[in-house]
Amino acid sequence: MTALGRLFRRLTCESGAASLEFVIAFPVILTVVISGFESGLLLSRKVMIDRAVDLTVRELRLTQITNPTHQLVKERICAKNTFVPDCLNVLRLELEPIATTGDWSLPTLAPDCVDRSAPINPPEDLNRGGENELMLIRVCVVADPVFPNYGLGLYLPKDDTGGVRLISTSAFVNEPRPAESNG
Repeated sequence: MTALGRLFRRLTCESGAASLEFVIAFPVILTVVISGFESGLLLSRKVMIDRAVDLTVRELRLTQITNPTHQLVKERICAKNTFVPDCLNVLRLELEPIATTGDWSLPTLAPDCVDRSAPINPPEDLNRGGENELMLIRVCVVADPVFPNYGLGLYLPKDDTGGVRLISTSAFVNEPRPAESNG
């Protein structure tokens, strides 16, 4: 037992050098851990949004959603994505055709996102497009960082309410609609 006591006394440092190392290293390590957690959470949300948009686009492309409306498409996306809290209120959807003649002009680079500081964000009309028409769908979700003022959260571009924009974009061609049978 005395040998164990001597070993313990030899390993402990009473000069304060260990606490100095702790004071210097701890904030750096904490910043790395918190930044890793923040980036992992935001990337997980982004991947789940991309997956939900892809699954919903498949349904739209194959005309599995009858009479799609703006609200119905948002609900389908949010039903497939349980990783974004309050999804219906933080998701903004744009669906528009791309002109395939001439210069193939695309819409503006930055999609509209929900303005959480405004009390009303009316949905835009949903333009489903015609048969064999190239369509562009853009979804923007505003998510709050867990640590907005520390580590990675400090450097993320945020809107006026402190939210980070997660954007998912996809393109598809509308399949021809099945012909009505006169059977």
